[in-house]
Amino acid sequence: MLTNPTDDYRIGHRKRLRERFLKSGLDGFHDYEIVELLLTIGTPRKDVRQIAREVMKKFKTLSEVLNAPTEELTEIKGIGSVNVFGIKLIKAVADRCTRETIEQTKSITSPDSLFEYLQQTLGYRKRECFMAIMLNAKNKIIDTEIIFEGSLTSTCVYPREVIATILKYNAAAVIFAHNHPSGDPTPSEEDKNITQKLVNACKLMGVTVHEHMIVGKNNYFSFAEHGDIGQ
Repeated sequence: MLTNPTDDYRIGHRKRLRERFLKSGLDGFHDYEIVELLLTIGTPRKDVRQIAREVMKKFKTLSEVLNAPTEELTEIKGIGSVNVFGIKLIKAVADRCTRETIEQTKSITSPDSLFEYLQQTLGYRKRECFMAIMLNAKNKIIDTEIIFEGSLTSTCVYPREVIATILKYNAAAVIFAHNHPSGDPTPSEEDKNITQKLVNACKLMGVTVHEHMIVGKNNYFSFAEHGDIGQ
């Protein structure tokens, strides 16, 4: 039986990609090659290299691909529901691993590790959410809770309810965070005002505020790093 040389090349190409990954992980892979590997999960018998390049052309970065809405992914010719399932499954697995790593160690050691954790929980939500991470006296995580959801203004984030949540967990310290769905973490005047109100309210209750972080798509703003969490 004669074989199609194009099929042989495609099969060989995929085999080489997979062998590279198994040998060295993703080191040396271009983003479009990673997308190509993801697409082969749902398209085992079709050349998807050009589709992968089209995906990267549209979304620019691998992070944007993984977090793209399903309807936007399927707008690209050649991508169907099975391909999207593979992409979303990989993203969900990565998110869970990141969360479990933080939650199992019960420790956040730097602004970067905090941002990595918050990206998984807040970074790509469509609405603004305000979260508190409760800490014990040794700054280990007790629990996290999204207290408010909606527009973040001084009229909808109520210090009394925030304090009630902190006291519910008998926390000694707290980290506040919220997201900006626009992707720009620059604080508004409302953000600055509510931060100061929360710091003052927590101080009265003997609770230390370590941070208020605003999460964008790929970056963050830290009130602590800018010296705005004085107590």
